Amino acid sequence: MRADAVRNLETILSTAARLLAADPGASMVKIAAEAGVDRRTVYRQFESRETLLAAVYAARYDAVEVAFENARLSEAPVAVALHRYAEGIIIATRQWPVAFDQMTGDPTTAVRREQLGDRLDAFIRRAIDEGLFRADLPDGWIEALLRQVIKVAADDMPHLEAAQAADLAVATILNGVGQS
Repeated sequence: MRADAVRNLETILSTAARLLAADPGASMVKIAAEAGVDRRTVYRQFESRETLLAAVYAARYDAVEVAFENARLSEAPVAVALHRYAEGIIIATRQWPVAFDQMTGDPTTAVRREQLGDRLDAFIRRAIDEGLFRADLPDGWIEALLRQVIKVAADDMPHLEAAQAADLAVATILNGVGQS
């Protein structure tokens, strides 16, 4: 692919992610206009809106997989891995703001979603076993809380750099918000 075609593809995908996060019904024409390319350029790359959506979802999952790899969830000390995970997911979420719940209808990403969920579950079990997280909480509670706190850090704290947002998210997960 030529360099300009690669730039166009990246621009189309990132614009689509941003617009679809704000309006899941955003049209291909609107995405093309916002990306600064002709709609024919979009249709040359993506034969349908569903194909474009699948590519956006794939790009989001690619970024999330990089975050998982960089966190080294099964090798790094759990506190370090937790912070790396939070920072990586914040970066991925900000870069690809299309929500995971928008991706549930895409069958091509279902396997990836399940695999990532399994890896996160294994990390949480490891963190419990090593004493970082409490063992007395209901199943799924830690994962749900972790996802929500990181989502808030990514979406609602744009003025914070990713590392600062991760610091805040991890401190909140580990220490709560109450006075001790």
